[in-house]
Amino acid sequence: MDKPGLQVAIDGPASAGKSTVAKIVAQRFNYIYCDTGAMYRAITWKALQAGADLGDEATVKDLLDHMTIRFEPGTPVQKVFVDDTEVTLAIRQPDVTNSVSQVSALPAIRQELTARQRQIADAGGIVMDGRDIGSTVLPQAEVKIFLVASVDERAQRRLKDNAAKGITTPLATLKHEIEERDRKDSTRKVSPLTQAADAIRLDTTSLSIEQVADRIAEIIHEKELQQK
Repeated sequence: MDKPGLQVAIDGPASAGKSTVAKIVAQRFNYIYCDTGAMYRAITWKALQAGADLGDEATVKDLLDHMTIRFEPGTPVQKVFVDDTEVTLAIRQPDVTNSVSQVSALPAIRQELTARQRQIADAGGIVMDGRDIGSTVLPQAEVKIFLVASVDERAQRRLKDNAAKGITTPLATLKHEIEERDRKDSTRKVSPLTQAADAIRLDTTSLSIEQVADRIAEIIHEKELQQK
């Protein structure tokens, strides 16, 4: 039986527009959207709620082993649940944002969530975004995109997103946080942020979200034609 669609991997640093674009592309092609970043944020939120030492791999892994993460359709954003608790907004708060790199660097956490992500993607017809999707999670993905943008542009985007959620953080602080997140994600020992050799690099600094989505849609259409 033919797969219902392609595996589309969208990677890039924080606030490069991955999630927003991935949602649009998934909707256009009637694909499943898997927000891997939300999965790492969910376990980070859980660990913070439990008062766990974020560097204690065994403790954090035990929390993950006993929790479920699920997505449900929502407007304007997809809803995220940890067990039966909705955490859509909670996992976007500064405490989680500033701690998620530490948790996502834990090998056991990455191994477990990678397994869950691959299971979700196995049937195809999926758009998955993150930092190591094309390089590690879905190395056989038919379409791999690596989005980049300047730090200034990404900080402005984060400022706008935060304002919409009622989060007030100075622009200078956001720039520093993004630079620090880039450093942590790019230098971690397990699955660092890196562009897969066969990924298409798109600089989104001067592009609108719709323009980026249009370009990715073109790439998917081209790949679909090649496979017919």
